[in-house]
Amino acid sequence: DLAIVVGGDGTILNAVRSLAHANVPLLGINVGRLGFLADISPDEMESSLSDILDGSYREEQRILLEMQVLRDDKVIFEGDAFNDVVVHIRDVARMIEFETRINGQFVNHQRADGIVVATPTGSTAYALSSGGPLLHATLDAITLVPISPHTLSSRPLVVNADSQIDILICNTKEGIAQATCDGHLSTDVHLGDHIKVTRKKGTITLLHPKQHNYFEILRAKLHWSEHS
Repeated sequence: DLAIVVGGDGTILNAVRSLAHANVPLLGINVGRLGFLADISPDEMESSLSDILDGSYREEQRILLEMQVLRDDKVIFEGDAFNDVVVHIRDVARMIEFETRINGQFVNHQRADGIVVATPTGSTAYALSSGGPLLHATLDAITLVPISPHTLSSRPLVVNADSQIDILICNTKEGIAQATCDGHLSTDVHLGDHIKVTRKKGTITLLHPKQHNYFEILRAKLHWSEHS
């Protein structure tokens, strides 16, 4: 009926990928730093759990991403992501060249350190530190954020969550590129490989205390409205 996950946001990410097919709601107890996903502190745990088990809670539906790496039209790797799919050079500080298509339509050819394809949940993670926009967690949207692009006119892009995204590896400058899901599941990608990212069927249900306030967490994490 309910999965209670004790840890930080990283623990929640692992739990979501493990339970993606189980259709079980998740509740996060935070024992690390203030989290976006695990938002119940140990001090509040007993009272919050009691209220939630009595039926007093907020429910959120969050989307996941599904990644496939295709080589010579064959799927060589698959993975799910709750935060993001990242394409990047593995070991050295070199740029990667890639083409992006959305729903089969050519978007651009870029030279950058990589690209982050993020869910609204992941918009507050690597995508944010790369200059991406904040997306409210319940939006049906995906953001594409280039990492340190060579051209300053290369900007983040937000598309409908049902979009099919195709990233073609054009040049890795003799480095080894990787495609990574949530910073955890990864595979090397070669020249000519396609990284296809789509919305995963179904959603993940997160439960929060009734008094949960997403913007309050944003203010605390990003130090908004603080007086020096």
